[in-house]
Amino acid sequence: MSPRDISSDAPIAEEPPSQERLPTQRAAIEPLDPQLTTIQPGGGFCMRIELAWGHVRRFFLKKLFPGYVTRMQQLRRGSTNCCPWEVLDPRDVKFHRNQPGYWWAQQDDPFAWRSHLPFVRAGLAELFLITGSFLALAVVAGWFWVWASVPFVVLAVLVMWFFRNPRRIAPTEPGLVISPADGLVVSCNELPSDPFIAGPVMEIGIFLSVFDVHINRTPIAARVVGMTYFRGKFLNALLPASARENERLAVRLEENEAPHRRYVVRQIAGAIARRIVCWVAPGEDLARGAAFGMIKFGSRTEIVMQLDPDLEVVVKPGDRVRAGVTVLALYRNSGT
Repeated sequence: MSPRDISSDAPIAEEPPSQERLPTQRAAIEPLDPQLTTIQPGGGFCMRIELAWGHVRRFFLKKLFPGYVTRMQQLRRGSTNCCPWEVLDPRDVKFHRNQPGYWWAQQDDPFAWRSHLPFVRAGLAELFLITGSFLALAVVAGWFWVWASVPFVVLAVLVMWFFRNPRRIAPTEPGLVISPADGLVVSCNELPSDPFIAGPVMEIGIFLSVFDVHINRTPIAARVVGMTYFRGKFLNALLPASARENERLAVRLEENEAPHRRYVVRQIAGAIARRIVCWVAPGEDLARGAAFGMIKFGSRTEIVMQLDPDLEVVVKPGDRVRAGVTVLALYRNSGT
């Protein structure tokens, strides 16, 4: 059966699922992996530049805009500073949104508008620095010969295209498992077990080229139970070995609705993509299709789900899928 970008009109049975096959007790929320001290555990050049600029920005804010700093401190919530620097406004906690520290309500955040841009907020620094560099080179090259600027303009457009953030509306029918990533389905494997999921599982691997949207979205309405980060290699994400040996971050999810099935979504770095970003934390509730992270510049995403007699996988290797929209699988008998 081909993948579906909209849910089927066929009715889904309302018969309660077998409680013998599915977990009914809610999983305990795990502590945050101590390796995840930031939302981008692998660091990176652009991240270092942005953090360095933060020191300059805070210096001038205190010197030139003391009223703004005071107002932000009055609106600030939380009682702990989880950052290794003074926190003056929401920009200072960008890389520490997964930590239990200071935060601002959306209505009090003067930079909340950035989340509504057509580009992913976690990639704005790369977008500005890399695109700006290519455009500057285009101007210099064009000064000598106008056609010499074309390659740099093309590269700038490709970077902008990579960090695009299209709006997605997830289907709402119960029992649907939605793709966590855009890209090409490269594997659908039945495995005997998973440490987080009871019994046999289905694992679906998705390869993301540099031309795909790289935002990861939740496959079901769920809460984050735990996360584990693994440092590793940077093999080509098309290779099956990349799932075992590359740098990756596993996000463990549990459905909000009964029977509270469990899932694992793995963000896996590739040969070019070496920056995994995940801005959620254990205990957070996420809507189906909600963005929770991204992988920068080509990668692989895997989803693991319980292999149940009621499970029907509707994709196969070679199919193209879209995060938050395409149905990967469905549980035919789904309900409370």
